[in-house]
Amino acid sequence: MAVPTHRIAKLLARAGVASRREIERMIAEGRVALRGTPIDTPATLLPSLDGVTVDGNPVAEPEPARLFLYHKPSGLLTTERDPRGRPTIYDRLPTALPRVMPVGRLDLSTEGLLLLTTDGGLKRTLELPATGVERSYRARAYGAVSQEALESLVEGIEIDGVRYGSIDANLERRTGANTWIELTLTEGKNREVRRVLEHLGLKVSRLIRTRYGPFHLGDMPAGEVVEVRRHDVESLAANPRRKDLPQPRRRAPAPAKPIVEKPAPVKAAAPKAAGKPKRPEGKVVRKRADGSLAVRGGERRAARAKAFRGDAPRTPGKR
Repeated sequence: MAVPTHRIAKLLARAGVASRREIERMIAEGRVALRGTPIDTPATLLPSLDGVTVDGNPVAEPEPARLFLYHKPSGLLTTERDPRGRPTIYDRLPTALPRVMPVGRLDLSTEGLLLLTTDGGLKRTLELPATGVERSYRARAYGAVSQEALESLVEGIEIDGVRYGSIDANLERRTGANTWIELTLTEGKNREVRRVLEHLGLKVSRLIRTRYGPFHLGDMPAGEVVEVRRHDVESLAANPRRKDLPQPRRRAPAPAKPIVEKPAPVKAAAPKAAGKPKRPEGKVVRKRADGSLAVRGGERRAARAKAFRGDAPRTPGKR
């Protein structure tokens, strides 16, 4: 029985070395070799990666495919590097991730769900329009459009010589001069949603991908990455159109530190001013012109004390 063979670019992409396009560039640069001899065409057929090296390093056989969900923020390019130095998703992805490839693309100003995988074969399967994997979007657009005009997109549309397939579009709501529209499609051509809505007289100001195949963006915060279980990845690879896969479990947020109330600071007593005269006994009645205090009771108690000691004649008091 003949051993099945595959193109070298496909084998290397499946092993997670790089995307097929990047591998073609690597082959053209002479960086890929078979038992020391550079490979000169990405169409080279091989049964396995035995003896294949990239930059002089042997390539291991592919490990089981891994799949991640990533909430791509707006303002990042879906590419490994940008000649103009603009930020890419790889500048923001956690360093603990293995080497991953994006499934499809989201342009610079589009946000939402982006699938990342270590397997080039799975990537290509999920991207191909012939596979029929659905992608859903929410678009905020300036302008007015009728539901009838949106429903006409289900038959497909041709714009500037480019044919776009069936799009299921529905008017969600209007907020002032803006309109929110939900769209589901299976092709995912370059800037497809924006071009179709602009053809209908709308200007898209925000675009969010909310679903890719069976996976939903949900309430994932921007920048978060979660991994799909291996069993579910295998099920998706066997049937890419299935929609009943469970959503990956998100990591529980770290518990907040308990709030410890600090006791109120004790206010230190103000030091007594030096030389401050003691307040005389008795109840203050008034302040004399010379600054002394006239009191009631103090002088009488002093006079009684003198009379008791015999220092002064005792004055009869009221009983």
